[in-house]
Amino acid sequence: MQELDRAISEHKRVHFIGAGGIMMSALALELQRQGAYVTGADRSESERVSMLRKAGIPVTIGHFAETVEGASVVVRNAAIHDDSPDIVAARALGIPIIERPTLLGLLMRGYDKRLCFAGTHGKSTTSAMAAQALLTAKKEPTAFLGAVLPEIGGSYTLGKNEFFVAESCEYCDSFLELFPQTAVILNISEDHLDYFSGIEQIISSFRRFALLALNANGVAVVNGEDENVLAAVKGLPGRIVTFGLTKGDYQAADLSFDRGYASFTLLQKGKPLGKITLQIPGRHSVYNALACAAALLENGLSPAETVEGISSFAGVARRFQKLGTYNGAIVIDDYAHHPQELAATLRSAKNMAFERVICLFQPHTYTRTKAFMAEFAKALSLADLALVTDIYAARELPIPGVSANELAKLVPDSLYTPSLTEAAEALKSLAKPGDCILVCGAGNVNEAAYALTNEEKEM
Repeated sequence: MQELDRAISEHKRVHFIGAGGIMMSALALELQRQGAYVTGADRSESERVSMLRKAGIPVTIGHFAETVEGASVVVRNAAIHDDSPDIVAARALGIPIIERPTLLGLLMRGYDKRLCFAGTHGKSTTSAMAAQALLTAKKEPTAFLGAVLPEIGGSYTLGKNEFFVAESCEYCDSFLELFPQTAVILNISEDHLDYFSGIEQIISSFRRFALLALNANGVAVVNGEDENVLAAVKGLPGRIVTFGLTKGDYQAADLSFDRGYASFTLLQKGKPLGKITLQIPGRHSVYNALACAAALLENGLSPAETVEGISSFAGVARRFQKLGTYNGAIVIDDYAHHPQELAATLRSAKNMAFERVICLFQPHTYTRTKAFMAEFAKALSLADLALVTDIYAARELPIPGVSANELAKLVPDSLYTPSLTEAAEALKSLAKPGDCILVCGAGNVNEAAYALTNEEKEM
């Protein structure tokens, strides 16, 4: 895009709307590094907004028309509506507007090996796992991730022009703006039903995503045990590589679990390549590790580098992240916001020999809560005790009859705690030595977890 190239080369202003998002903040820092004068706006203060300001990027709180005046280019994310005052003003002023995934796609074009990780669940963890493995192998990747990787101190790292690793989100077909050379599909299930009409449209979008890599003489790395994934790639021309516990080109043999953590022998078409011992829990993590291994090996990493790199991965922020303790209970924060993710996270915790697993869940968006009310209730029933706090609306308006209280009514013996303050106080009264306090959701529910761990530190 000529306007963006000119903004960078001539140090002109690029304005990010929704700058506090984890991917948006990383892209803002990268354009600043390349030479653009970067500013931003977000709806509220946050840790990432503070980080941008410390890096010299001014960020305004609130969306106002005057914030875009003087900008050469505007970058927006999918959560920003067309009627947002700053978007309306940018259009009226004739300022070019770039969508976030379009910018990510533009940045990755100069790299030889472009690994794009997609799927309804697990893409943040698996893309970070790949970045960690490449860093361990001293390949100096560039990575744009959807979660904070402790080893790089953020969600973004700049490397050489060989490897580019990107989390690739399907929401609003964002991942179709990318240029994958390796398209990884972890799984496909119904989600984002405020955009997609149903599973058929979702499968169709993932099919187009796989084709982006195949049409570039690349490879699609796909879950060979997921029927929706197989439907997405059925009949496509080009190199398709599969993974699975017992089906696929890459498999896990001799699989065992120790307090929820897996060890297995990595097989490539039946040939043992080495033993992987995971530092992140759950059976779902084995699938993620197999996908990561397949993508790395197909792009020239050695078996030894692959096994060592994946085994060294200790997770990312907000993905089964231990925050501390309270009254002898372990406090864990997890991003699970889809019923399948929530069930997988709860099963992982239940397999770790805690006395009790107490789960506080904050539903994320009204449309998702409405679509999966029964499934959320079933998942929450896996906990020894479930608490439900009010829905995090994100980009949405309330839907009549859809509420956290209605969800709590479907879960036996659960508690409805409307505010995060009430939820934190309830958790404090419940926590006992040996318990796991599991706080789940994609909103700000981790504030309740920090209320516990910060108080423990002060005691």
